[in-house]
Amino acid sequence: MIQICRKDKEKVFEAIRTGKIDAAEMSFPNLIDDIILMMKKRGLTDRLAQALPDKRRDNSHIPFDILLCLAVAAKLKCRTSLTDVPFAVTEAELLAELGWNIWDNERNVNEGLFSESVMRKLLAKYKSGEWVSFYNSYVQEHLMPELNIQPCVHILDCTKVLVNLDNGNYENSSVVKIDGETMRGYKLGVLRGILDDSGIAEEIVFGTLKTHDMEQCREMLKNTSCFHENDILINDRGFLSREMTNYLKTERRVDTYIPARENMTVYQDAVRLAAASGKWQKHPNRRRRDQEIQLVTDLGPLWESDEPEKDVPINACVVHDKKADKYFVFMTTDTGRTARQIINTYELRPEIEEDFRQMKDFWKLEDFKSTKYNYITYHIIMTLVGYLYFQIYKNLDEGKKYSGKSLPVVVKNYKEARPKSVIIYVGQYFGIFPFLEFLQLYAECTLEVRRLLDPILAKV
Repeated sequence: MIQICRKDKEKVFEAIRTGKIDAAEMSFPNLIDDIILMMKKRGLTDRLAQALPDKRRDNSHIPFDILLCLAVAAKLKCRTSLTDVPFAVTEAELLAELGWNIWDNERNVNEGLFSESVMRKLLAKYKSGEWVSFYNSYVQEHLMPELNIQPCVHILDCTKVLVNLDNGNYENSSVVKIDGETMRGYKLGVLRGILDDSGIAEEIVFGTLKTHDMEQCREMLKNTSCFHENDILINDRGFLSREMTNYLKTERRVDTYIPARENMTVYQDAVRLAAASGKWQKHPNRRRRDQEIQLVTDLGPLWESDEPEKDVPINACVVHDKKADKYFVFMTTDTGRTARQIINTYELRPEIEEDFRQMKDFWKLEDFKSTKYNYITYHIIMTLVGYLYFQIYKNLDEGKKYSGKSLPVVVKNYKEARPKSVIIYVGQYFGIFPFLEFLQLYAECTLEVRRLLDPILAKV
């Protein structure tokens, strides 16, 4: 029988004293549950449901925010199937903190909190674009304001999300040939804000692999609410666009950092000017001892748009690899910066590539259990939210010891931060007891109640 329970420790105490309890569960804290609990305490899990309309007509007795939270928890535990969602959280204390108030006296929590069909029916009600909008809304309208996060340095990049080349059933997938390799899949564009340690995906776009990086991200760049005056945007060569560089500087008041291609006039002239001047400095990165740098100014006329009169000034840091005798040119509209400042800023860009690597290698971003487009998008979005929670956790006091570490390393080295606890159900009520308190309570119980509680002790 399914019952709606509410937390009332005193009611449970009274029932225990009279020798009446219905069920009890042991809670064993783990890293993922601790992360979810931290997000709950900061009001972030509650806000999941505020960013996505609840379209359910049945199973609405399950709180919507908890349903979404369990979907995220499954990704944090690297479980990719919808069948994993009902099992994503079994820790009784965490469930209670999340607001899970449903108790089925005929169902063990370890057998799943609800039927897998609940998630399948839910996903069928949403289109791919709604999941993308959910993510962007959740991050920008709920998470960032709640945590008072406003990054001033952003990185833009796209990554290929690949599927089986021979399986044409993947909805909206496209086939392309890159550097002689044929591949099938999608493209994920990410605007990443830099935090003290790591960063967060502030806004995303998702679509076909065939679309050029700039075209995929153009509207996001023009309209994102993540940009503020005097912010910095770091791009790779896939976003070389004089028009967009001009727009960001004049309309958004955002400075762009971007490398030039070797076949560009601005690249060739910047290298020539640097070589002629010879005012080289040491590269600030100690790992690049074979490289030297130099500032070259007033390069704007060498990189023209269709409307040259609107072109904003451009400076560049020229990097010379003495060992390989190669040159690299990193342009910026932030004309008040030194060569050292320009290259130090641009060298933040690999952080987003590391995010992509970790999500694919450790978080199973490309492990799809369905070929349906909305299912694929859902999996990507929930993985991104899970990865987001992990990054935030590492920036909190509780998680700073894991700074710079990947999820597998953190899980391996995790030590319980919370003591074991016991949740006891009595009729329409439940209570949570720290394990030591439970032991004291056990000692005071009647023999009949002890027999009911003995299975809990057997789990320790």
